[in-house]
Amino acid sequence: MNKDINIIEIKGITKVYDIKTMPFQALNGIDLSFKQGEFVAIVGPSGSGKTTLLNIIGGLDNPTDGVVMIDGVNITKLSNWKKTNFRMNNIGFVFQSYNLIPVLTAKENVEFVLQLQGVTKDYVEKRALKLLEAVGLSNK
Repeated sequence: MNKDINIIEIKGITKVYDIKTMPFQALNGIDLSFKQGEFVAIVGPSGSGKTTLLNIIGGLDNPTDGVVMIDGVNITKLSNWKKTNFRMNNIGFVFQSYNLIPVLTAKENVEFVLQLQGVTKDYVEKRALKLLEAVGLSNK
């Protein structure tokens, strides 16, 4: 992939909660882009919209307005089913509380997600080890 091409592009993202009762604008016209290999930190005080923005980028929530493009795919236009499949195959999350299954090893937690994708057992094993090695956890 070309490092000069945006892999994530966000245009005019707005999020308003409780539109019918008492509107609260969490995001107002956010424009961002991220290139492959770029390291980005989203910082701000509590309640400033960081989690809302990340949930929209990750396809966990829908914006009130705007577009999220990931690797050329407009995820804001995908049905819930297609968005779930896109997330499973294209987006990785590391939550603040990790959300791992505590009775499984790190390798088993990674394998679990790969098994949901319906790939072969051999591929699951190799891919899990490769992913863990990439983050320095190859022996866990």
